[in-house]
Amino acid sequence: LSAEQQAAAEDLVGLVTAHDFAPVLLNGVTGSGKTEVYFEAAAQALRQGQQTLVLLPEIALTEPFLRRFMDRFGHAPVAWHSDLRQSERRRAYRAIASGEALVTVGARSALYLPYRNLGLIIVDEAHETSFKQEDGVQYHARDAAVMRGHFEKIPVILATATPAIETRQQVAQGRYREVQLPGRYGAAQMPSIAAINLVQTPPDRGRWLAPPLVTAMTETLDRGEQALLFLNRRGFAPLTLCRHCGHRFQCPNCTAWVVEHRLTNRLQCHHCGHVEPPPRACPECATEDALVACGPGVERISDEVGLLFPNARRAVVTSDTLWSPAKAADFVARMEAGEIDIVIGTQLVTKGYHFPNLTLVGVVDADLGLQGGDLRAAERSFQQIMQVAGRAGRAVKPGHVYLQTHEPDAPVMRALISGDAESFYAAETESRRLANAPPFGRFAAIIVSSENLREAEAIARQIAESAPK
Repeated sequence: LSAEQQAAAEDLVGLVTAHDFAPVLLNGVTGSGKTEVYFEAAAQALRQGQQTLVLLPEIALTEPFLRRFMDRFGHAPVAWHSDLRQSERRRAYRAIASGEALVTVGARSALYLPYRNLGLIIVDEAHETSFKQEDGVQYHARDAAVMRGHFEKIPVILATATPAIETRQQVAQGRYREVQLPGRYGAAQMPSIAAINLVQTPPDRGRWLAPPLVTAMTETLDRGEQALLFLNRRGFAPLTLCRHCGHRFQCPNCTAWVVEHRLTNRLQCHHCGHVEPPPRACPECATEDALVACGPGVERISDEVGLLFPNARRAVVTSDTLWSPAKAADFVARMEAGEIDIVIGTQLVTKGYHFPNLTLVGVVDADLGLQGGDLRAAERSFQQIMQVAGRAGRAVKPGHVYLQTHEPDAPVMRALISGDAESFYAAETESRRLANAPPFGRFAAIIVSSENLREAEAIARQIAESAPK
């Protein structure tokens, strides 16, 4: 461990030794070695004969984490996630309940297992939205972990490079402690970040990658290094329409646009999961061969990369392709062996991966996350792009990040390019405070459900009109 890491580890070990409730933010830049630091806290819990729970935001991260833990401690922890077979689930449950399993790694549901002697909870990538369950009983595993830590009277470590504003506010109010790792480990430096103004240097017609990014990719491949293109949009195209009559393909269940997936030859709704085969003719006007894919998804970007760099070995990384821990482990092994030159991926590639030879990151549409009326749109865009930028230059070779944007002067873009996270967070926090929005206030959702659309709309309108002004 470096001196910074050692000091941080000693702080965390002290909290485990104290045997008391202590929520703590482990705030370290990407590549700072947060995992190695909280491993020291887990080691202390092991020495005390207590159990440790590590929550991960994605199942795909489980296998790489298990391997890393095995390298550090010499034995594998128990895994808990939805991909387990029933027999594996039973064995894991018994081992956890009996206290035999000293370390458990899992998704958010692992938080509710009957630990015999729990001594530490770690929430890795604590800013991730996938820790929030939207279906059925709604809860945020980050907050539920803190609550369980309170009940158990044990420390809870929230590890992240981009803390949520809610977490930062808890620190500011003195409710959470904070341990910082401000620099990358060893000789690694933070990557340079630059904007590509798509108004001034647009891609060629029918393409999505601007010339400066293509040039940077060419230079990266010529040096024998790896590149990553990030676009948080699964499939080939987000919209399919008929160029003859203008019909747009919508989900029959929820009216969202269905997304074309050419790798699996299907149209899929990413909201409710509806799947249908792509028709040859338009269902509205019956015109054949008139269907047009509008906009890019990662599969379309992969096709463009194939045309630009026909000899490059590429991989598409999404929840559709890395749907199990084994698939994720295979991808990591191929990257580490140098069998992949260019990765084209969604938010799945922003989390926790460490590839020393990956030196270039291109964000295909940096404006994408800013669209819509989401309160947290700017914050999430900043977090997501900072995380994916953190995949570049994590070892000796320097990293470079290019943001393709139509708005290079937007506050998010300026903060990313300058690296001034504090000013960005301060402005976001103040705007929330003035609006009495979370974490300074609470929103309530009243959801009206009916088989009759007009009836639901009428009732919703009545509720809205009778709401206090």
